Amino acid sequence: MLETKKIECDFCVVGGGIAGMCAAISAARHGAKTVLMHERPVLGGNASSEIRMWICGAGRENNETGIVQEIELENYYRNPTKNYYIWDSILYDFVMREKNITLLLNCSCMDAQTEEGQFAYGRTRRIKSIKGYQMTTQKFIEVKAGYFADCSGDSILAPLTGADFMIGRESKDEYGEKTHVEKKDSLTMGMSCLLTARETLNDVKFTPSERATKLTDEQFEFRTPDMRSEYENFWYLELGGNRDSIGDTEELRDELVNLAFGTWDYIKNSGKYDCSKYDLDFLGFLPGKRESRRMHGEYVLNSNDILDDRQFSDVVAYGGWPVDDHFPDGFYHKGTPNTNFKTPPCYQIPYRSLYSSNVDNLYFAGRNISTTHMALSSTRVMKTCGLLGQAVGTAASLAVKYKVSPNGIYDDAEKLSELQQTLMRDDCFVPSKSRKISSACLGADISGGDASIRDSIDRVNKRIYKNSECGVTVNNGDKITYVLAAPEFIKNIHVVFDCDLERRSFPGGDCEQTHSMRANIFLDSPQFSIPACLCKSFSVSIKGEDGSEEVIFDTDKNILRCVNIPINKRASSVSLTVNSNWGKTESTRVFSFDFE
Repeated sequence: MLETKKIECDFCVVGGGIAGMCAAISAARHGAKTVLMHERPVLGGNASSEIRMWICGAGRENNETGIVQEIELENYYRNPTKNYYIWDSILYDFVMREKNITLLLNCSCMDAQTEEGQFAYGRTRRIKSIKGYQMTTQKFIEVKAGYFADCSGDSILAPLTGADFMIGRESKDEYGEKTHVEKKDSLTMGMSCLLTARETLNDVKFTPSERATKLTDEQFEFRTPDMRSEYENFWYLELGGNRDSIGDTEELRDELVNLAFGTWDYIKNSGKYDCSKYDLDFLGFLPGKRESRRMHGEYVLNSNDILDDRQFSDVVAYGGWPVDDHFPDGFYHKGTPNTNFKTPPCYQIPYRSLYSSNVDNLYFAGRNISTTHMALSSTRVMKTCGLLGQAVGTAASLAVKYKVSPNGIYDDAEKLSELQQTLMRDDCFVPSKSRKISSACLGADISGGDASIRDSIDRVNKRIYKNSECGVTVNNGDKITYVLAAPEFIKNIHVVFDCDLERRSFPGGDCEQTHSMRANIFLDSPQFSIPACLCKSFSVSIKGEDGSEEVIFDTDKNILRCVNIPINKRASSVSLTVNSNWGKTESTRVFSFDFE
């Protein structure tokens, strides 16, 4: 009999992809004792070194902030060559540095204990605990928690707990969506095993396995490999949408690996490409999935909500990727591999799509949120999933704090507002919502800056804010100071710096500039660094009621766009001094500097 280890916590997250990581980190930062259970040896899911899909989102002009931006900036600081093993370590460090997180790697969720009853808001069941098997320790691990989040992608907690879920494609008349599907079916988008290449100085031969799929010119008519393109990551090597996207994964993996080797054989040996000096650098044996089970939430987001830019009072995240529906036959579909409808940038995603319609204490984030198939084709990309994860983790911490169900946050206007305000204070952009600025800050006199640093706008967004600039530019060494009308108790100071969100200052083409990682590696692939405009060294000081000045924060190695500094003291003035930036220029842009 194998040993069972028992853990108790406030919040348990299943799945350590980008969504699960952000959920766990945000909950832990807000005081919730959190367990993150992940079945793989490395974090990141589809973004990890095991699969190597780069993180996409709403586009450079709407680049996501919050935890996903923190991860990007640390990657540019520590990983100038976009090395996947350093990337894995960065994701690992982000989780391990949170003292409130217990990380369980190599641990597959396999069972759950639930109880049935009449719970708040008509829910009929509740999760008491889940059990995982950790292959490295040969132990079962049972986690008892007040709240759970399924960020597993495949929604493993649906069959284990009886949570309502959906799978497949809705008919065009069910939601009135722009789709060619006449009758509801169980078909999905497929999965891919990616490959990447490295340019070398010497000729490199390739001898394929006997299992490599033999491919013809006809099969590449609508899928033309371009080895000199920064964008070529072979995403179209896709199968499984017309099969069981969970039950058939092992068989599909075999077919995908053979297809990937066959593709490389075609590129290297068909004589149609000048690729003699390219070597196969990576071929993934773990398929990256696009779609399987989708949880059923309080609200099912559909593609009309996205394309019509519907405004939600409970907005907690946004998207901007196209409605990008892949045909179920994948690589063997005769014609273009996908349809693509442009979406309004920063379309809204409601909180109600992130918690279960029938399980009292179950959240979810990632590609398995409560959407139709067509809406999923946009919301599934990983930067969007990261925002969803941060929203779920923050919401769970509030549920722990107030001892309410997920629906209890939505049903209470003050708690919903607190969720949105907390996300914005933590550097998440919540379209149509404004971060509240304290009356003490609004009433204080400013020197060294102007009112733009306390207008609650923390970024440039030409569509939402109609602005092309944000905040003020200060000479390094100068102070921005608030002098209060009378001493006030100050809880927190909020500072946001310019980090070149659009990445216009970065080397390389559009793809290199806007993706944290790369696919193919060329001899002239650029090296990266932290954005030159970002503040490197700054300090914050306050004057007490007696007039004495105290430096309360000081750093000479800042790599964050947004810094929240807890104060919890009475003060008569507050000052920010920017000393330098990473580009060593004489002035630095400050987007926001305010306090509450």
